[in-house]
Amino acid sequence: MPILPPPSRRAFLTGALAAGAVAALPARGGAEPGALAPITGKAVPITPAERARRLARAQVLMAENGIGAVLIEPGASLTYFTGVRWWRSERLTAAILPAEGEPLIVTPFFEEPSVRESLAIPAEIRTWQEDESPFVPIADWMRARGLQQKSLGIEETVRQFAIAGLSSALPGITTVSANPVVRGCRMIKSPAEIALMQLAADVTLAAYAHTYPRIEAGMTPADIGALMDAATRALGAEPEFSLVLLGEASAYPHGSGKPQQVREGEVVLMDCGCTVEGYQSDISRSFVYGTPTAEQRRVFDQVRQGQQIAFETMKLGASAGSVDDAVRRHYETIGYGPRYRLPGLSHRTGHGIGLDGHEPVNFVHGEATPLAAGMCFSNEPGLYLPGRFGIRLEDCVYMTAQGPRWFSTPPTSIEQPFG
Repeated sequence: MPILPPPSRRAFLTGALAAGAVAALPARGGAEPGALAPITGKAVPITPAERARRLARAQVLMAENGIGAVLIEPGASLTYFTGVRWWRSERLTAAILPAEGEPLIVTPFFEEPSVRESLAIPAEIRTWQEDESPFVPIADWMRARGLQQKSLGIEETVRQFAIAGLSSALPGITTVSANPVVRGCRMIKSPAEIALMQLAADVTLAAYAHTYPRIEAGMTPADIGALMDAATRALGAEPEFSLVLLGEASAYPHGSGKPQQVREGEVVLMDCGCTVEGYQSDISRSFVYGTPTAEQRRVFDQVRQGQQIAFETMKLGASAGSVDDAVRRHYETIGYGPRYRLPGLSHRTGHGIGLDGHEPVNFVHGEATPLAAGMCFSNEPGLYLPGRFGIRLEDCVYMTAQGPRWFSTPPTSIEQPFG
């Protein structure tokens, strides 16, 4: 059916929200919390037993790679292994995962009670005072275990000051990349992680369905983003991002600083995601406010085909780069590119996703990592026509022993962007 201006577009809700996520709808605009019911009540947090398995797996990988311990700062990897949810500042909080035994958490003395609140595994906590070095307790702990004689793995987002400080406290220690350990664990999602990511995707789709019929001429990206964020919260999740690109801005993957508003006949591109128990969704939809032109419809269908080619290329054992290559070869046969040139697909075909919205590895040319069960990726081979418009469809997938499965089902037409 054609995409019509309000109020006709509200008829869309009859089918799209039949699952019951929306209890009632206001007459116009807004994203009143009362209009939506939470759908995340069945979310099951990661259990202590699963965190113990993660540490055991990390220790196996450390032994296989000759690593004595791994240094991790606050962020997704710290949360993944320890449960600790903290932030980075000039005051070091960090974890050391040893190849044997319990981890160490180091944090400022006055932060220790707060850090302990989210600690979800058995671990020793050592503190440092404001006039002390945070690296001394780490060095003492490592020496007591003979770890100063072994390679120290550095998680890939650790800041240089932490590496330099610990190297100074432990002269002669060898530092290496912890990627074989951290990526080796985090890239393969457990059923519990996949279930949380599925809930996050369900929330984002329901929030889209709530927001879509409320979009009106003259609205700005901020107006639409506010609708989306309010709906996401009412559905029981935390908004992570709500990127809205209108008209020509849709031709630039991450948008434009120029003023934008919804206009009849122009593309609306939305790229939104949320978190459930820390696990993220990432879904993009493109549609037209009003009636699509033949060109807009054609480009939408080409992107839809690109998504399907990517999905079909995701074979177990295939390299991640081969997915990007397959899409790009097809796009070149229909006049786009070549490679990453415009008009065409100027960014990678997809990225890993989990506790971080962008995780290793990517669907990008040259990436040799083989696909394996448990890996999760976005699938987003957009097409961008500078100065005119762009179309991006993005749905995430998880790899199973039988191949890829969708977290969210791609739309079939520009007239029905949500199925």
